[in-house]
Amino acid sequence: METKDVVTALAALAQDSRLAIFRSLVQAGPAGLAAGRISELTGISPSSLSFHLKELSHAGMVDSQPSGRFVIYTANFTTMNALLGFLTENCCGGNPCSPVCTPACEPEQSRTTEKEPT
Repeated sequence: METKDVVTALAALAQDSRLAIFRSLVQAGPAGLAAGRISELTGISPSSLSFHLKELSHAGMVDSQPSGRFVIYTANFTTMNALLGFLTENCCGGNPCSPVCTPACEPEQSRTTEKEPT
């Protein structure tokens, strides 16, 4: 991911409403959400929501797809993962990462089934 794209993505997320929208879409997963549902979940008025979705879309953080009478919005997981990869590139200076650096998207099951070192 290019530095310019990283700055654009971070700038889009650096606003309360847009961050709430993006987090709602991440939680919804690949199925995404219609704009009305995003508005309900976040408490953002439809007129403001369209502005924020446009900003997130411009930054490549959100995709949209028509579905009948609705437009379904989804988090762009490819961009999200590229952003996380950029931010954590060379994590811990090449040393083994501490438990603090465990991936946030690691499946819940593998986090709970890991055995403590003896």
